[in-house]
Formats: sequence, structure tokens, C-alpha cells
Amino acid sequence: MKLATLKNETRDGRLVVVSKDLTRCCEADNIAPTLQMAIDNWDECAPKLEALYRDVEHEVVPCERFHENDAHSPLPRAFQWADGSAYINHVELVRKARGAEVPTSFYSDPLMYQGGSDAFLGPRDAIPLGDAAWGCDMEGEVAVITDDVPMGVSDGDASNHIKLIMLCNDVSLRGLIPAELAKGFGFFQSKPPSAFSPVCVTPDELGDAWSGDVIHLPLHVDYNRAPFGRANAGVDATFSLAQLVAHAAKTRPLCAGTVIGSGTVSNRDANGGPGKPCSEGGLGYSCIAEIRMIETINDGAAKTPFMAVGDTVKIEMLGSDGKSIFGSIRQKVKAV
Repeated sequence: MKLATLKNETRDGRLVVVSKDLTRCCEADNIAPTLQMAIDNWDECAPKLEALYRDVEHEVVPCERFHENDAHSPLPRAFQWADGSAYINHVELVRKARGAEVPTSFYSDPLMYQGGSDAFLGPRDAIPLGDAAWGCDMEGEVAVITDDVPMGVSDGDASNHIKLIMLCNDVSLRGLIPAELAKGFGFFQSKPPSAFSPVCVTPDELGDAWSGDVIHLPLHVDYNRAPFGRANAGVDATFSLAQLVAHAAKTRPLCAGTVIGSGTVSNRDANGGPGKPCSEGGLGYSCIAEIRMIETINDGAAKTPFMAVGDTVKIEMLGSDGKSIFGSIRQKVKAV
């Protein structure tokens, strides 16, 4: 099934069930007024929401037109947001950009940081930027929402706690990262609010594309209306999303409504190299930092600037039928 949160006068919006083709929706307030309340009571609410989803598909319940512009991120705020590093190619490139080596442990023990979850951006909200020198960058990712996850959960059991899947733009301020990491306490100012896709879906909605706890489909990233990234989320994933959930829960339980991100989706080139731009027939990149690193390797210096006021990014994933699965994240950088 497909779920979304429409903006209203409250912080948490109103939960709706969305048709498969993303054209219609039906309010679910008689089941759960918000997605957080639904995920808090998933065993009870999920069957009822599934039944409503079938009714929406069969057009036997009153529906309203679903407009992605009216949607908030599925969880407008969450109890926890942790972003991992499933795609080591991305880690290798961005660390090279900082002159840092990749420890061998990163290939068996994923990186993860805890981001701000109190105020996610909506999928059509502007990206606020206070200073162009901060180096604003988009990061196209896949993310999951869990129910209650016990501490010490195994990878296999963690898979059963993944209830919903969505896309993410994990905005990074590259210019602030090196000095912040040098303090030894990790990201804070360099990680402003993230945005998520208009719609989240249950794993079964993805069919065969959901296998091994990753999505085997390309992630479409357009930058200023031109193809920028087409990396396949099912390729070159060192860690699955279930492994990232288990990693996060190693020493503490995860509360229902926890959001775990895959990290930037990133593929190597066919010959094992770091990858080519879409304009050169490659799969491109899901963030600007990667192409800047490629430029540095090939030309001695980066030439692609980070995002400036007025720049736009679109993040979307299409099914085998060519139709959007989650709707699209479409954001413009705005000066604040």
C-alpha cells in the first residue's frame, strides 16, 4: 500500500491512503489520524489501512485528488533519524575529497550518524541556505521507517521491522563538514533538515524490485532539470537496509517511527572505476560531491559548483512500468 501525510494546521499533518497511480487519496483518520500513530500501532492499523487501500484502488470509497504539492514528508517529524553508509563507493569518493583514507573496517562496519528529526522538510519545500560558502549539496537516498525494534536484533529479524520505504534528499553542507568532523563529535551544523518523498510504501508494493532488503531500481536525480544521476539502488550496496537497522539497534532499541537512511546511492563504473557523468553515458551521481571528486581525479581540480540559490533538484524512482512509485522530491534552494 501507499501512504502519505497531507499538510494541515497541525505539525504532524493528516494521514491518507494513496492510490497506486498517485492520483487519488482517501483520509484514514478513522484508522489513525497520523502516520506516527499508525506505526505506533502497526499490527492493528496495517490490516485496516490495507483494506482501505484496496477500496481506494477499486474506487468504492470517496476519494480526493492527490496533489504531491500538498504533501509533507510522510513523517513530518520523527523520534529518530539515522543515516547509514550502504554504498561504499560514495564513502570512498567523499573521503578522498577530504584527503582521508577509508579504514578497512568501513567495509564490514557501516558508518552512521544521527541527524535532526524534529523538523523534516516537505518534498516540495525549499532548501534554506544561509551562505553559499557552506557548500550546499543534495544526496539522493532510500530510507525506511521501522516499528519498535529490540536492542541487539539480528539482520534477519531487522528485515521484519522494516514497515515502510521512501526516498530521501539528505541535504549536506560540504563546506562545514571538514572542520566539524575535526572536532571529533560528528555532524551537526553541516546537516540541515532532510526531505522525504511525498509517498511511502510497504515493501510488498515493490514486488520483485525489493530483494535482499534493497531496492533494485535506478534512483533518478535531476539537477537543474538535467539528468544528473541514474545509479541503481540495488547495485554496489555493501550493506542492506536491514543491516543498517540492526547496526543502529546494536546497543539500544529503536522506537516505532525511527527512520533509517541508506546513505547516498552510488555505483561504480562497469570497469570498476568511480563512475562517469550521465552526459558521458554513465550512471552519474546522486550528489555533487562525487562529481567534484571525479573532476579532481581527472582534471586536478573540481569545476562543478555546489548548489546556489535558485538551483533545483528532483529525486524520483520509477517502476518497471515507467511510473513513479513514491512521487518526486522537487526542491529549489532559497536564501534565508
